[in-house]
Amino acid sequence: MEGPLDLLHLGREKVIGAYLLDTPEGPALYESGPSTTVETLKQRLHEHGLELSDLRHLLLSHIHLDHAGAAGVLVREHPGLIVHVSGIGAPHLVDPARLEKSARRLYGDLFDELWGELAPVPEANIRIVGDRVLGLECWPSPGHARHHVCYLDAGGTLYAGDAAGVRIQPSEFVLPPAPPPEFDRDAWLETLDEIERRAPQRLALVHFGVADDPGRHLAELRERIQHWSAEIEAGAEQDDFIEEHEAELAVLPADQRASYAQAIPFWHSYLGMRRWAEKRRERAA
Repeated sequence: MEGPLDLLHLGREKVIGAYLLDTPEGPALYESGPSTTVETLKQRLHEHGLELSDLRHLLLSHIHLDHAGAAGVLVREHPGLIVHVSGIGAPHLVDPARLEKSARRLYGDLFDELWGELAPVPEANIRIVGDRVLGLECWPSPGHARHHVCYLDAGGTLYAGDAAGVRIQPSEFVLPPAPPPEFDRDAWLETLDEIERRAPQRLALVHFGVADDPGRHLAELRERIQHWSAEIEAGAEQDDFIEEHEAELAVLPADQRASYAQAIPFWHSYLGMRRWAEKRRERAA
């Protein structure tokens, strides 16, 4: 398979990617990226002999803005584009006001620079995913987000969204992105069990590249989910957590470290896991 289309988020390589798929119904795009990368997406399509209007379908893993933020803008420019998304995520594409409010609260003044416009997707353009989508197996894969789904093609490529974590190729570090508010450790570990049961041959990562060692990759992700969440549940402070895990990546070249930092800010995962830990304590009480 071909690697991802590099959307050059904020001008940096290997942060956010999208994938072109050949389907029985014509060319499809897996993930849209944010609105700030639409012009780069068009350029990447042109490099493959395609225009936006040549696409028939957009498949989304979930509605976080780095994966789906441009969906409404793409449909506005290409009204024939069909958007495939989970039933939980679909209402937030039709009316993104709540999603935008939550994201602006998290990102503050950086929102517009990072993500740009969040336009609605007309309900008529949306299809709720089932067990099969355009010849791909599809199933719920919560943990990173409760509305997350994965897709698996007949050749063994898993279009993993964030369910298989962040790994900036060719690095071997696999990190769990866990922004608030929906990280769920136990659900994510069950998702990894289900991915392993389906035995993909390779993992198509949005952040970033194709991993050809899914067994080792998923084992490392599982270990980090457990280790990071245990640290935070035990009371790790944010600054200490960030310092410790940034130090792990110090062996990497500076450009790779910068791509990791942009794709998975450690404060994201700290806040998401802390929220999860607090909710667990509340339930236990």
